[in-house]
Amino acid sequence: MMNTNTADSIQYLKTAIGQAMALLSAGKPRQAKKQAEEILRRYPREINSMFVVAAAIRAEGHNRDALKSLKTLLRRAPDFALAHQELGFALSADGQLIPAIAALQRAVAIEPKLPASWMLMGELFLIDGDEVSAGEAFNQQMLAQSEDPKLILAIRSFNAKKFGQAEALCREFVHDHPDNVLGIRLLAEIGLQVGVLVDSELLLERCLELAPNFDLARLSYAKVLSQREKLELALQQMDRLLQEKKDKPAYLALRASILVRMGDFASALPCYEHILTHYPAQPGIVLSYGHALKTVGKQEQAIAAYRNAIRLRPSFGDAYWSLANLKTFRFTDADLEAMRAQLENQELDREDYFHLCFALGKALEDRQEFEQSFLYYQKGNRIKEKLSGYKADTISEHVRRMQQACPRELFQSASGQGCQAPDPIFIVGLPRSGSTLLEQILASHSQVDGTKELVQMIAIARRLGGNRKKREPSAYPEMLAELDASQLEGLGQEYLDGTRIQRGTAPFFIDKMPNNFLHIGLIALILPKARIIDARRHPMAACFSGFTQLFARGQSFTYGLNNIGRYYRDYVDLMDHWDEVLPGKILRMQYEDMVTDTENQVRRMLDYCELEFEENCLKFHQTERAVRTASSEQVRQPIYSGALDHWRNFEPWLDELKQALGPVLDRYPID
Repeated sequence: MMNTNTADSIQYLKTAIGQAMALLSAGKPRQAKKQAEEILRRYPREINSMFVVAAAIRAEGHNRDALKSLKTLLRRAPDFALAHQELGFALSADGQLIPAIAALQRAVAIEPKLPASWMLMGELFLIDGDEVSAGEAFNQQMLAQSEDPKLILAIRSFNAKKFGQAEALCREFVHDHPDNVLGIRLLAEIGLQVGVLVDSELLLERCLELAPNFDLARLSYAKVLSQREKLELALQQMDRLLQEKKDKPAYLALRASILVRMGDFASALPCYEHILTHYPAQPGIVLSYGHALKTVGKQEQAIAAYRNAIRLRPSFGDAYWSLANLKTFRFTDADLEAMRAQLENQELDREDYFHLCFALGKALEDRQEFEQSFLYYQKGNRIKEKLSGYKADTISEHVRRMQQACPRELFQSASGQGCQAPDPIFIVGLPRSGSTLLEQILASHSQVDGTKELVQMIAIARRLGGNRKKREPSAYPEMLAELDASQLEGLGQEYLDGTRIQRGTAPFFIDKMPNNFLHIGLIALILPKARIIDARRHPMAACFSGFTQLFARGQSFTYGLNNIGRYYRDYVDLMDHWDEVLPGKILRMQYEDMVTDTENQVRRMLDYCELEFEENCLKFHQTERAVRTASSEQVRQPIYSGALDHWRNFEPWLDELKQALGPVLDRYPID
């Protein structure tokens, strides 16, 4: 039989701990701490009271003391889930992002139903730039909050990437519970994963009508709007979140990414700077900060940021490549030794490995150690080629279909149709062929806004292809012949509306997406008064320059000499077709001529665009604007001819490229 005194003690302890916990939850840390300390005087090893004391200390702003108390507690009770959660919050407040994530992961491994742990973990992943892991954490938070068996099964199916099963379950649940915001948000997240962005946007709008303070839904809504290039609306959503939770680092990180997509790097910089005041040891944010600094022309500060990212994570291949990608930067002997040492690290991941290979290739090229440079470029390309899964035959087949679907008669029959606005100037071609130089020259004109590589035309082409399964062919470009006058005008206006956020107030603007050469037929139909400039460079120079460039995204055809050689052949073949069916429509600007005969070529380009000559176009390197490509530092200098034949230093190893180019080299002979 239990002793009465023992039973009374247990009841006292239970009641006292409950009171301390209640005070803590009610936002009264001082009283909670006092209550817990009273318990500890009678029961010095009582872990729940130790937890209350540590949590109260953190709530009062004494974070370092809280960390000490929590670590002491967890040595005594290593499976105390709430203590691991509290440690995660304390580490986060102390700016220790990765350790904070680890503590939260330990907490949910012990007790999965901790919504606060999942929420903070998702936010920390957002700060780290890992949107995939952030999404998974937010989904787990939703699971921890859910009680309905059908919704729980839908969430688990979604987390297991069984999207079809998840959608069926979720639709059934939402049908039965039309006002359940968790279910509506999950259905929107499923749409986001499978690419049905319009449906996701509508669902999230409904979700926020029902629950305006549902921050996670608003975060998803901003993400969908951003992906749909509705950047001003996305920014408005982030600003609303920040009104309620001022300077929240996770929200600032997403706001900065939206501003970067808008081209407003100057406004993104304070976001990064504020985040770094809270998480100074976060290499991913430091890297993004460096990119923004580089883009606005603050090269020395960008170099310092990249150096800091490497100091924080010595294996950070992307930071080394970012230095190399400045083009005007030169590595030291110590840098080379450090990069080579990292490549010997057996635990180095593939992403760091190929970044380091490209960086070493550039560093050794600058030192004229061309054979070793080529070997590192080749290693990096082989990894990227394997990861990308690029198939050269796919582009060749697309070019063939485009030629058949776009005869001269198609454009003759559409004469006078389409949107008649003359605003866009398209610069097309291959990357590393002088398109950034042409853009900088044109953007130095008072009547022209520079923008970036805009995605709107590619997005329109994809949508015209129709919804289809992965292995089914797109209806584009064959369906171009089916578009009537109203549709052509509407698509042209859609393009102008979608790109407006990237423009200033000038009457003309530049879209320098090089891959738009594949869509010149579409451009000519929906925007017949748009100018199109083909930035062309000698095939050996253009292809080898692409081979040495590690692109942030896309351009997977550049990885491998055979791939890029075949792509150049297809590009020339299609451009020949456009010249035939749209005679006089496209201005070809040869990079080599621009370098050796600058003023005449600038005047020729301005004449084509029907722009008066302005002296600033010859002083393009003095124009202050954000430049977002690999050539950003080069176009801030006067034109130089040093890069024209740099590929010749590597000619002994370029036979594969020559073979891939084949008959194209007859048009551009090698002297």
